[in-house]
Amino acid sequence: MKPFHTPVLLHETIKSLNVNPGERYVDATVGGGGHSLAILEKQGIILAIDCDPEALKAAKRRLSSACPSSWQLASGNFAHLKEMAQQRHFTPVAGVLFDLGVSSHQLEATGRGFSFNQDSLLDMRMDPSLSVTAADLVNGLTQKELVKLFNKYGQESWAAQISRLLVQLRSRLPIKTTRQLAAMVSRIKGRQGGIHPATQVFQALRMAVNDELNNLRLGLAGAVDILKPGGRLVVISFHSGEDRIVKNFFRRQAVNGQVAQLTKKPVRPTPSEVARNPRSRSAKLRSIEKK
Repeated sequence: MKPFHTPVLLHETIKSLNVNPGERYVDATVGGGGHSLAILEKQGIILAIDCDPEALKAAKRRLSSACPSSWQLASGNFAHLKEMAQQRHFTPVAGVLFDLGVSSHQLEATGRGFSFNQDSLLDMRMDPSLSVTAADLVNGLTQKELVKLFNKYGQESWAAQISRLLVQLRSRLPIKTTRQLAAMVSRIKGRQGGIHPATQVFQALRMAVNDELNNLRLGLAGAVDILKPGGRLVVISFHSGEDRIVKNFFRRQAVNGQVAQLTKKPVRPTPSEVARNPRSRSAKLRSIEKK
């Protein structure tokens, strides 16, 4: 069976967490369980969180070979990480890991709308209980609001032109599928080298639907609160907006004397990892230790 997700910066993550036997760790984005499994192999104890039911199923399969008393799964958004850990009497902890962004499985799964490589409804909800889909945003926001969204979450330099055409086209026929949206963006931008022209638009919609940046801010604050002295917080980001939030949060915590920064510059994947897993190319790992 194809793995749900290939963990990025696996060796670097375990080293940064400084995993010790019998200590408690929170994997705030368990995905397919790759990072969690590596922590369990070091005899750590895991609380694995995800808001995607499919990810939790995949993680359960992958972790099933480990001792049942050494791990537990929790369904929910990492914005509520602190409360989830406290409710399970899983505090304080020796480490918290965030592996942000979208998983390989989510990109490749049919019917979820994360990818322009296959035609499906414009959904993009990681948590299916959320009420707003990407189609709701595409067809419901004003032209001005769409420009703001594509700029904020996608750094899309063609945001104004894309939004103008989108509003024109949806007045005749609602834009409901990934193929419709990708074709519309391609019509404006054309093919410009390596990445698909719709990459930034799809990224922006996904991040908006799932409120990823606000949830990250809440999750980081909760993570520091549940760390014990000497505990580590490790974050892998793939988007400049995410990395900026992480970098600024870590800096503020260090200035306030709460933590020590372990990474002056982010850790990046090696050329060999990028060759094996091209999706790792934009990954940045940052870490801090609580005082």
